[in-house]
Amino acid sequence: MQTDRAHELIKILGHGGNPPENITENSTNNTDCVPVVVPEEVFFAISIIGVLENLLVLLAVIKNRNLHSPMYFFICSLAVSDMLGSLYKILENILIIFRNMGYLKPRGDFETRADDVVDSLFILSLLGSIFSLSVIAVDRYITIFHALQYHSIMTMRRAISILAVIWAFCTGSGITMVIFSYDVPTVISFTSLFPLMLVFILCLYVHMFLLARSHAKKITSLPSSRVHPRANMKGAITLTILLGIFLCCWAPFVLHILLVTFCPNNPYCACYLSVFQVNGMLIMCNAVIDPMIYAFRSPELRSTFKKMFCCSGCKCNY
Repeated sequence: MQTDRAHELIKILGHGGNPPENITENSTNNTDCVPVVVPEEVFFAISIIGVLENLLVLLAVIKNRNLHSPMYFFICSLAVSDMLGSLYKILENILIIFRNMGYLKPRGDFETRADDVVDSLFILSLLGSIFSLSVIAVDRYITIFHALQYHSIMTMRRAISILAVIWAFCTGSGITMVIFSYDVPTVISFTSLFPLMLVFILCLYVHMFLLARSHAKKITSLPSSRVHPRANMKGAITLTILLGIFLCCWAPFVLHILLVTFCPNNPYCACYLSVFQVNGMLIMCNAVIDPMIYAFRSPELRSTFKKMFCCSGCKCNY
């Protein structure tokens, strides 16, 4: 029974838009709440926008040499995570279309393997977002409290090495969670990782903001200081907004996982489970909102976007 529940949870993790049928039926039988259905076209449209926006962020950072810094590389890592989350839904819709057209055998070997690959993309998106936000928080911490030594501590080579380790770990973890989806420890480790990493980020940010002003005054008093405390605090505020958006978009889905685990037969829990597709849509919206925050908070990135659009417009007119 526990292995069945573990497998159900893993399949939920990989179906942010469509819950498994057995979960839906159990929830419907235990509550009078009508399940909220979001059209697949809405999921697909949001996913396309999310992929295009985050791809635009990556192209802007590649094109503008002024953005070749550890902070923007970490932001690119977050953009890749968001893009994977949107790409997951696009691929899932393509599989559904092929199955409805008769090109794929329902629950066949190919569809099962392709479904596992899509599921791993979804899990990779969540893990990548958590670790990207964590490393961004550490980067902001170093920028504020070790501003004079920042460029020697956080070099480009070190930043690339950190990102390589993060994505290697996330890829291995995503594959492991799909392969060992019947093991209860797999589900426990996944659900515990989310709150642990968030507590780490929140503690780091609280400590950062409590001491930021005093350190900013000390740095400003140094005549040779090349670091601007206001700019550093602006970066920290930007990433705090990103963390808040991440919590608002992903927390309802994680709560859904916890309710399925501990009280699937409770009428109140089952009523919350009826909005599963809304929670999935919030996850897709996260990939759309993040690039808007980058553009709104970063003048350099916003300027690069304008130049890219202006250049493309000039070429089209020509």
